[in-house]
Amino acid sequence: MVARKKEDNQEDYSLEDMLNEVDLEAVAHEISDELTELEQSQSQTAAAQLEQSQAEATELRDRFQRLQAEWDNFRKRTATEREQERRRATERLMESLLPVVDDLERAIEHSETSNETALREGIAAVFAKLSEVLAKEGLQVIDPVDEAFDAHLHQAVGKTEDAHLPDETVTQVYQKGYQMADRVLRPAMVVVSTGGKPREEK
Repeated sequence: MVARKKEDNQEDYSLEDMLNEVDLEAVAHEISDELTELEQSQSQTAAAQLEQSQAEATELRDRFQRLQAEWDNFRKRTATEREQERRRATERLMESLLPVVDDLERAIEHSETSNETALREGIAAVFAKLSEVLAKEGLQVIDPVDEAFDAHLHQAVGKTEDAHLPDETVTQVYQKGYQMADRVLRPAMVVVSTGGKPREEK
């Protein structure tokens, strides 16, 4: 019995001695330090991943904005080119029709000296309809009788002395001019006055 109790005391002392040899506080600090390092490492990794994601998002947004700007420029440029081509095609059409307009006007003028009233009325109706069509397409008539001579719109083919009119007044239109928007297709051929008072500049 005594021997058994002695053996138990030896076991208790051995376990107690082992626990005394372990510095529990040091172990706790070590574990805490490891946990702190792990948390910091995870936090740094998450921050780096977030920063990388934000950089990628910024790059994608910049690329999208550049592509959108390029597309808008392409669309505007294409629309402008189409409008210019349409205008050029219309201008070519107008230029090709101008001789017809001239012939109709001359036919009307000639019929005024004849008795062919019906012919004159018919030609006048055709001319009016054609003029309406051309006007809808943007054709503008340059008919500057009694207006100041404008070298951008008129071509002087003759001069006449008239002291009662301001100098360089259009007295006669030999051939009407035509323009579309700000482009002159054909200047008006005119006769201008000379010998009058200088025209006041506006």
